[in-house]
Amino acid sequence: MASVTMVMPAMGESVMEATVLQWLKQEGDLVAEEESVLEIATDKVDSEVPAPYAGRLQKILVQKGEIVKIGAPLALILTEGETLEATSVLPIPTASSSQPTSARPLQPPLATQASVHKPSDGRFYSPLVRHIAQQEQIAPQVLSQIPGTGKNNRVTKHDLLAYLQPRLPVGQPPEPDVSFVSIAPEDEVIQLDRVRLMISERMVASRQTVPHVTSFVEADVTDLVRWRTKNKEHFEQRTGTSLTYTVLLLQAIIKAIKDFPMMNAWVTKDRIIKKKDIHVGLAVALSNNNLIVPVIKYADQLTLVELAHNVQTLVHKARHQQLVPDELAGATYTVSNLGSFRNLMGTPIIVQPQVAIMALGAITKKPAVLENAQGEDTIAIRHRMYLSHSYDHRVIDGALGGGFAKRVADYLQSFVDWVYW
Repeated sequence: MASVTMVMPAMGESVMEATVLQWLKQEGDLVAEEESVLEIATDKVDSEVPAPYAGRLQKILVQKGEIVKIGAPLALILTEGETLEATSVLPIPTASSSQPTSARPLQPPLATQASVHKPSDGRFYSPLVRHIAQQEQIAPQVLSQIPGTGKNNRVTKHDLLAYLQPRLPVGQPPEPDVSFVSIAPEDEVIQLDRVRLMISERMVASRQTVPHVTSFVEADVTDLVRWRTKNKEHFEQRTGTSLTYTVLLLQAIIKAIKDFPMMNAWVTKDRIIKKKDIHVGLAVALSNNNLIVPVIKYADQLTLVELAHNVQTLVHKARHQQLVPDELAGATYTVSNLGSFRNLMGTPIIVQPQVAIMALGAITKKPAVLENAQGEDTIAIRHRMYLSHSYDHRVIDGALGGGFAKRVADYLQSFVDWVYW
């Protein structure tokens, strides 16, 4: 028999770590190749990790609740060959090493890379608290001395952040003190779930890092509404896909992104990365009041029919928890359709490292002033909507950000002149 190391696979371009939710197999169990062995959770989606080889699960290296980096060892699988020995474990290959694989030492699991991941004081620490402690390099003996306000004196995230407060960089705002909040017996207390906590942390980080500017443009979409009303039934019969307003609006946005390539970019501390391919993230509201953003890959290369099919498929998978990590990674621009909730406009928060996001307001009928060929003004009922475009003022100024929003509106108002199936 021979043992091989099962490692944490890549989970998408922007996913660097995951939390082990549970092991589906126990030590000693037989596993088939590609059979699911454990469940993990990233900041984007929950998924199962399959076994890369058939054999027997010899040893589990990472326990439930621990955070694992991409590429870190998860378990040892005993396959046909020779008897298991500690020195026979295949190490994790690294691009920077020129040594043969068999000569490199086995990379230890994340839990043993930093002893703070599993303090020996017998006290319980949540994965989030252990992760923050590791990031801030808090020694186990120091962590054990921090007073806890949680159940059974457990150290909470807020306890740890309060301890770290003197160490925060100058200018970083402290978290508000909510210890004075009183809870009446008739109040309902709802604990934020993991997804909601991740959304909260990412949105707060974006607002603290990025100077947001939002431009608003009103578009007359009367011709678009009429075109959809005329063609939606034939479109669905021909393609088997619904012709939604979201699809039509997306096509105009994608067309404008091609005109304004700076909108299709990522930003780091001192670099702007202009992305060649256009991958559009589409915010989808879920029935549990959470939010997920699947990504339409290579959106600029899709026809209207292909775009409609992609949107329908991704929305269905999002609402039935069927998305895989790759379908949530790599977005270069994001769109949020507030109009589906009858909202007129909003101020969306940028999804880092992207530089912009657009919110689509509801399409409503309004009286509008129109000028005829003779220059005379008349009043008519028109279909109109607001576009809200938030952009990163570190790299995009008002002329560029506002000009992009205006270009989207122009395309919507001349919709029948350029739409293609």
